[in-house]
Amino acid sequence: MNARKIITGIVLTIVLLAGVAAIIGIFWSFGDGLFIYQSIRGLDIEIYGKGIYHHMPSDVAIQGIAHDYVTLFIAIPLLLISLIGYLKNSVRLQFLLSGVLGFIFVTYWFYTAMGMYNFMFLCYVALMGLSFFGVFLLTRKLEQMSNYRFSEKTPAKIIGGFLMINAIAIALLWLGIIVPPLIDGTIYPAELNHFTTLIVQGFDLGLLLPISFVVGLMLYRKKRLGYLYSTIYLGFLSLLMIALTAKIIAMAMSGVNVVPSIFIIPSFNIITILCTYFILKNVQIVR
Repeated sequence: MNARKIITGIVLTIVLLAGVAAIIGIFWSFGDGLFIYQSIRGLDIEIYGKGIYHHMPSDVAIQGIAHDYVTLFIAIPLLLISLIGYLKNSVRLQFLLSGVLGFIFVTYWFYTAMGMYNFMFLCYVALMGLSFFGVFLLTRKLEQMSNYRFSEKTPAKIIGGFLMINAIAIALLWLGIIVPPLIDGTIYPAELNHFTTLIVQGFDLGLLLPISFVVGLMLYRKKRLGYLYSTIYLGFLSLLMIALTAKIIAMAMSGVNVVPSIFIIPSFNIITILCTYFILKNVQIVR
C-alpha cells in the first residue's frame, strides 16, 4: 500500500472518530449538574457534573466543549479540504493537512492525559496515535520533496520572530502560575484543581513551546527546514489559537472574568492566521 492510500485512510478514520468524539462532547448531557468535590489538597472544586466531562472542573469542562466545537466545525472540514488538495498534489494543502493533523494530535494527546477517564478513552488514544503517524508521514514526504521552494519574499524574519515571541510569552505566563507558589512555600497553584499535576503547562514548557522557539529561530535564520517546520507548526498553531479564543468566549459567557486574555489571545490568533497565510502564499512550485 502506497503512502497516499495510507494517509487517506488515516485522515478519513480521524474524521470519523473525531466527529463522534466532538459530537458526544458537545451534545451528551446526562448527569445532575454542578457539585462540589474536595481535592486531595483540601480545596473545594466545582465539578461540571454533566455529559462526557462530568468529572472535570466546571471551568475546564466548558473549555473542552468549546474545543469540541472548533474540532467539529473547523478542524474536520479543513481536514477534508486539505486531503482533497493533497490528493490533487497541492503542496500548500499538504502543508495545511500536516498542520491540521498536528492540531488533532495535540488535542487528543491532551484529552488522553488530562481528561478524566471516560468511555471515549480508546477513541482518544486512537486519534492521538493516528494523527501522530499522519503528521510523521506527511512531514517526511515534505522533507524529501524537491518540487517546491519558498519565495524570497517570504517574511521569514517577521514570522520567525513571532514564533519565538509567542513561545517566550506563553512560557512566562505559565511560569507566572508555577513559580510564585514555589517561592512562598504553598507549592500547589490553584490551577491544579483536583488534577495530579499541571498537564497543559508541563507539556507546553517541555515540548510545544521549545518547538515553537526552535523552528522560529530556524526560520529567522532562513534555514530550509525552518521554512518547512514553521509552516506546519503555524497551521497547527492557527487552529490551536482559534480553540483558545473559543474557550475564552465560552468562559466569558459563563460569567468568568477573562480580562486581559480576551484581548491578548484573539490578537495572537489573528497574527498567527496572517503568518500562516503569508508563508503558504510564498510556497512556489518548481517546474
